[in-house]
Amino acid sequence: MNNPTTDQLTTVQTAEDLGVRPEEFEQIKSILGRTPNFTELSIFSVMWSEHCSYKNSITWLKTLPREGSKMLVEAGEENAGMVDIGEGLACVFKIESHNHPSALEPYQGAATGVGGINRDIFTMGARPVAQLNSLRFGNPDLEKTKWLVKGVVKGIGDYGNSFGIPTVGGEVFFDECYNQNPLVNAMSVGTLEVGKMVSATSYGTGNPVFIVGSSTGKDGIHGAAFASKDITEESAGDLPAVQVGDPFQEKLLLEASLEVIETGAVVGMQDMGAAGITCSTSEMSEKGGHGMDIWLDKVPTRQDNMLDWEILLSESQERMLIVVEKGKEEAVLAVFDKWDLNCVEIGIVTEPNLGEKGGTLRYFMNGELKAELPAWDLVLGGGAPVYEREYKEPAYYAEFQKFNIDQLPEPESLKDAAWHLIGHLNIASKNWVTEQYDSMVGTVNMSTNAPSDAAVVNIKDSNRALTMTVDCNSRYVNADPEKGTQIAVAEAARNLVCTGSEPTAVTNCLNFGNPYSPEVYWQFVGAIKGMGAACRKFDTPVTGGNVSFYNQSVFGDKTEPVFPTPTIGMVGLLADKGNRMTLNFKKADDLIYLVGTARNDVNSSEYLYSFRGIKGSPAPYMDLNEEHTLQQQILELINEKAVASVHDISDGGLFVTVLESALPNGLGFKIETDSEIRKDAFLFGESQSRAIVSVSPNNQERFVELMSSSDVDYSLLGTVTANNQMMVDDEDFGKVSDASKTYNTVMASHFN
Repeated sequence: MNNPTTDQLTTVQTAEDLGVRPEEFEQIKSILGRTPNFTELSIFSVMWSEHCSYKNSITWLKTLPREGSKMLVEAGEENAGMVDIGEGLACVFKIESHNHPSALEPYQGAATGVGGINRDIFTMGARPVAQLNSLRFGNPDLEKTKWLVKGVVKGIGDYGNSFGIPTVGGEVFFDECYNQNPLVNAMSVGTLEVGKMVSATSYGTGNPVFIVGSSTGKDGIHGAAFASKDITEESAGDLPAVQVGDPFQEKLLLEASLEVIETGAVVGMQDMGAAGITCSTSEMSEKGGHGMDIWLDKVPTRQDNMLDWEILLSESQERMLIVVEKGKEEAVLAVFDKWDLNCVEIGIVTEPNLGEKGGTLRYFMNGELKAELPAWDLVLGGGAPVYEREYKEPAYYAEFQKFNIDQLPEPESLKDAAWHLIGHLNIASKNWVTEQYDSMVGTVNMSTNAPSDAAVVNIKDSNRALTMTVDCNSRYVNADPEKGTQIAVAEAARNLVCTGSEPTAVTNCLNFGNPYSPEVYWQFVGAIKGMGAACRKFDTPVTGGNVSFYNQSVFGDKTEPVFPTPTIGMVGLLADKGNRMTLNFKKADDLIYLVGTARNDVNSSEYLYSFRGIKGSPAPYMDLNEEHTLQQQILELINEKAVASVHDISDGGLFVTVLESALPNGLGFKIETDSEIRKDAFLFGESQSRAIVSVSPNNQERFVELMSSSDVDYSLLGTVTANNQMMVDDEDFGKVSDASKTYNTVMASHFN
C-alpha cells in the first residue's frame, strides 16, 4: 500500500476518543502494517462500531433460521429482505432503529429513521407501499416524555405524509425504563417484479462511481459511533450526530432511482445511511470483490471547506451511491437532471487485489491521498472483529419466578380493574398517534375502515394482499427473554393468521442495553434462542434487521438499561382477499366463543403490573406447539367461513379483546367467566394461544363441528348484544359508549 498523508498520525488515546478499543487499535495497525492517520482511524471507528459491524451480536445472529422456500435473497446480503409473494412479484421489507438520535432530537431523529428505512427498500428497486413503527417511551407524566412523544410522532407523520407512503400499523408502549432512552423502530415494505432487483455491489474495473441526491453537510458525522454508546447527561453534545431529513427530496430520489434502474446502466446501488460514503463504498467494494478510488473534493457539499473525514463520515440524508456501467453515464445523468438532483462522478471502480479478499479503497482530496484501506477488513462478514461476550443470569430473574397467583388476593372490584385497563395508555386506542399519519395515501391500505389484527395492504390487479405487523411485549421479554421473544414472534404470526393470511418471513429490530454487561448479554442470548425456536416453528425465516445496543441511561454511577425489546416485523400473504377477516363484531345475537385454553395466569400482565402494582413476575404461559395448532385451526375456521370476526387475546386479556371487538359497531356483549379459573385471570390474564371469535347462529353447527374435530379447546362465552352494555356474569360493567369515550380519548387528553 501507499503511505497516505501522515500529518495526523494517531495514538491509543485518539482511538479511545473515537470509540475504538486499545486491542482494536493494535489490530488496525497490524492490518495496515503502519499507524493509521486520523481519517483512516475515523473510518475504522464507524465501520467497526456496533451499529455497522454487529461485532457483539453476529455470532448469535447466525444461529437464527435464515432460509425458506419463499426467500429470494440470502439474509443480510442486501439492504433489505425479499420474499416471493407469487404472480411474479416479490415483497421487500426491513425494520431498523433510530433510538439515539430520537432521544436527543425527536423530530429529526424519527423523521430520518423513516427516510433511511424507505431508502433501503427503493435502493433494491422496490417501490415502498407501506410503513409501520414501534415506539417506546418513558413515564407519560414526565414533561420530557411528552416532548419526546410529540416530536417523534410529528417527525414520523411529517416525513411519511410528505413522502407519500401510508403508515398502516404499529405499536406504542410506555414504561419508566425508557425515560431517557426511547425506542423508535421504523419498518418499510415495498414490492417489485421478481428479477428486477438491484444489488448493493460494485464490480467492473473502470466503471464510474456516482453520488446522487442531496448535497453533503456536517449533520450526522460519527452518527454510527454515537449509536454505539450510552446515552448520558452529556449526550446533548452529540447533537451534530443527528441527521436532518427532507422528505420532498427523498420523493424525487425515489422516482429517479426507480427510473435509472430501467436504463439498464446500473451495476449496483446503495443507500448512504450509517457512516455515509464510508459505509457504501466499503460494503459495495467488499461484496463485489473490487476496490474504489474516490475523489472527495468532487462530492457536492452544503458547507464550504469541509475536511476529508467530515465528507467521508457525514450521514446527510437522501443520498445514494451508484456504480454505473462505463459508457452509459449519459443515460444516468439525464435521469437525475430530469429530477433536478445531484448526480456527480466521484470515483472509479479499481481492480481486485490478487491473492487478497476484495480490493483497496483509496480516498483523495485535492489530489492528495488521505486514506488507503482494504475494503474486506472494514466490513461485517469480512475482517471486522467478532466477539463472544460473557453472559450470566441476572438476580432479578429468580426473584420473578417466585410470584404465585395463589398468594395474590382477589381484587375488590373486577369492574374497577376493567376500567383501569380501558383507560391505560398501553391498552387504549393510539388514534391520537395514528391520526397524525396519512394511512390512505396510495390507495393500498385496506385496514383503515375495516379493523383487523394486522394491517392489510392491497396488491393491485391481483386477488392477493399483503399483511404486516410489528409486535413485542418487552415486559414479557424482561421477565423471561427466551419465552418473551417466542411470544413476540407468536403474536406477530397470530395477528397475521387472525386476518386470514399465512406468515411468510420476519425482520427484527433488537433493542438492548450495553452488550458488555453480562446480565444484558444474557437477555440478548435468551432472546435470540427464543426467536430462533419460534421462527422455525412458524416457518418464518429471519430475512435481516438491525441490532441496537447501548439503549440505557447513565446518571453518575447508576446505569439503567431499557427492557430488552426484540421488535418483530412480520409480513404475510393473504392469498384470497375474499378470506380477509376483521376483528369487529358484526351484529347482535352472534355468539361469542373463546378459542384456546383459559388459564389461571396473570403473569406480567398489564393488570398485574399497573393495577395490582406487582412489577416482578414470570412471563405468561406459552407453548409453541399449542400456539401453532391454534393458528392452523383459526385459518381453517376463516377459510371455511365459519366465523364472523376473529381477534387475538393479548395485552389486557380477554375482557379488553371482547371490548375491542364490540367498539367499532357500537355493540354490547354479555359473557360469563369459567368457574374453574380465577375471575381476574380469566378476564385480564395474558396467557397465550387464545382468540375471541364471533359466530352467526346460522354457522354455529359448522363451527362446533370444526372445533370438535380439532385439538384446540373452545368454549361459549356469551352473545353480542344491541343494548350498549358490558355484562360479565350478569354484573353491569358499564356502557360500551362510555368505554369508547375513554378508550378513544385518553391519549389525546394526555398529550394535547
